[in-house]
Amino acid sequence: MEDILRPIYQERASMQSTLGILSFEKRINASSITDTFDYVLFVIVNEADESVFVKHYTYNDQKAALHIVEEAQLKDWLLLGTNRKVVEWIQNGKILFDKNEYLSNLKKELREFPFYGRKVKMGIEFAKLIRRYMDGKAFFENGHFLDAYNNIVHSLHHLARLEIIDQGFYPEVTLWNQVRHMEPEIFKLYEELVSSEEPLEKRIELLFLASEFLIYSRTNLGSQHLLEIMDTNEGSWSIAELMEHPELTHYSVDLSVLLEYLIDKNVIEEIKVETKGHEVYHRYYRASKLF
Repeated sequence: MEDILRPIYQERASMQSTLGILSFEKRINASSITDTFDYVLFVIVNEADESVFVKHYTYNDQKAALHIVEEAQLKDWLLLGTNRKVVEWIQNGKILFDKNEYLSNLKKELREFPFYGRKVKMGIEFAKLIRRYMDGKAFFENGHFLDAYNNIVHSLHHLARLEIIDQGFYPEVTLWNQVRHMEPEIFKLYEELVSSEEPLEKRIELLFLASEFLIYSRTNLGSQHLLEIMDTNEGSWSIAELMEHPELTHYSVDLSVLLEYLIDKNVIEEIKVETKGHEVYHRYYRASKLF
């Protein structure tokens, strides 16, 4: 198939904007990684009219997909973890064109996972974890057990991803296979939730009890990025200032619920500032000196 597609990727390789091209072939029992296609050509460019452009080809009984992705979009995917199959393509794909060793360096970066990138990703995962955990608890308390179950499953996913990232790895498509070996305690919680024969309500109740300590024990880890940013200002922060900070924009949607959780755990302090209204105060935040 590569020979058939050679003219296509050679044309892309000749373009000034192309940084790298790699190929990835479908594996047995892992067709979801290529969206069922037999062959993927992945092209990274430094600028394009569209951040993502996809084209499909067929030859005899085989299918191929061409993905052209702008570098800025790729960096967002890698930071946010919103397109995990791309990590698989980069890590295990075959390099066909590599301008100034762009792809070689990217592969190395994914293997070594720089610490700064880990801190940001852990902050994002922890904020999502708290959102799902708090939402799940609220659904459970109101008797909406299926909605509670959905949220607690997602919270375990974020907890698992947080643990994998802390150990210096990118979460893979087969996340729970990673977790089984790296953090069996979290895997056991997930297995009990989805496989136990206990009534659903009982399963969720037990999981909330078990996961509360696991989440709290990772609070320092998950909030490190946010606290470091807050420490850059000797005073306090408004919610608007935090949400507008360029390093927090990726998880600003979950920032309010994260702040409430951190206040409850004495990680962040609430600062009240008087307004013109009687007994109405502005609410500001700063990192606690006690934590």
